[in-house]
Amino acid sequence: MTDPVRVITDSVRSRARRGSLGGGPETAVQEELQHYAEHAFAADVPMIADEQRAGRQIVADLIGFGQLQPLLDDPTVEEIWINAPTRVFVARGGISELTSIVLGEQEVRDLVERMLVSSGRRVDLSSPFVDASLPDGSRLHVVVPDVTRRHWAINVRKFSDRVTTLDALVGRGSVPPHAAAFLAAAMRAGLNVLVSGATQAGKTTLLNALLAAGRPSDRVVTVEETFELKAPGRDAVAMQCRQPSLEGTGEVTLRRLIKEALRMRPDRLVVGEVREAEALDLLIALNSGIPGACSIHANSARDALVKLCTLPLLAGRNIDASFVMPTVASAVDLVVHCELQRSGRRRVTEVLAPTGALSAPAVEGGVIEAVRLFALDGDVLRATGGLPPKEEKFLAAGLDPARLVQGTA
Repeated sequence: MTDPVRVITDSVRSRARRGSLGGGPETAVQEELQHYAEHAFAADVPMIADEQRAGRQIVADLIGFGQLQPLLDDPTVEEIWINAPTRVFVARGGISELTSIVLGEQEVRDLVERMLVSSGRRVDLSSPFVDASLPDGSRLHVVVPDVTRRHWAINVRKFSDRVTTLDALVGRGSVPPHAAAFLAAAMRAGLNVLVSGATQAGKTTLLNALLAAGRPSDRVVTVEETFELKAPGRDAVAMQCRQPSLEGTGEVTLRRLIKEALRMRPDRLVVGEVREAEALDLLIALNSGIPGACSIHANSARDALVKLCTLPLLAGRNIDASFVMPTVASAVDLVVHCELQRSGRRRVTEVLAPTGALSAPAVEGGVIEAVRLFALDGDVLRATGGLPPKEEKFLAAGLDPARLVQGTA
């Protein structure tokens, strides 16, 4: 049986190819819907039960992202992923659920093609992975066969504009007020902050909130693989990596972006996430006196420090722990660890402050000494009574770190 929605969609596409859309796609859809309804009685074709809904679907197919568009428009949906045309999932409140959406194989490919149009990136057999930003700021990740077994694997991670400040995180129960006030003061004082956590723990959201708490006059330069961070200040520059061309040229790596950012007079350098050898370039930048912030995948704040000591070793054989570990100990001022609970709640579970010293020389297996400033007491994040060991930046900004930690500032 003929599908009315498909017939009208094809008619509008034909008009677009002829350049006869008139008032635009929405107007053309309404005209074709009316034309179809007028002739449906005379011809042996099915009627449209809900013209308004059909119109929205057709417009989404033409200029949006088809059946995924309602999910993209739904503010409660945090992430969308497609394991197969019949397996479309979403996450709401940190909890995943299978939707009733059923796509066709070609429909999935067409959706990806439309999503990639604005990014200038590609995915094919020679480049089976792609990371890209959608026009609304969501992040797209695609993997195609034969890297996957059979179907295209697609993830769209949305970023809520509702959670952009530490106050908003306080309102959601992700961090208590006194801890949020301390973190805000740390950003104003120019501390180097490392945000750690597992996937979907809220690292990017927290990093954005911390940036919003910084000094409004700061010049912030962000570098990342795909655009996710949103520096709210008036003086901000955002840069992302670029894939190589078909000829294998033109690639821009995260390491290159960090080096270029240092030439742009940043008051704060922010790396969206460190995964590999770019950790070395970040440490060199922090060690030169430029305030910085970044996120990293780790199971705890302590593990984040260990990982940051390990990743720079990937940069080459001439890099060893005797240089990296003291640099991490002196450069990193705070580690803020996030966690995603089974209930879907995201929260800060620990704030760690390195002292700048090692328990023993790195060559003898020493570890970075650190003070826990905030930790979970049952289900509540509380101050431990420990004080920030590096108080110089607080004092230079006219802040009392002891009162800030105790919540009396």
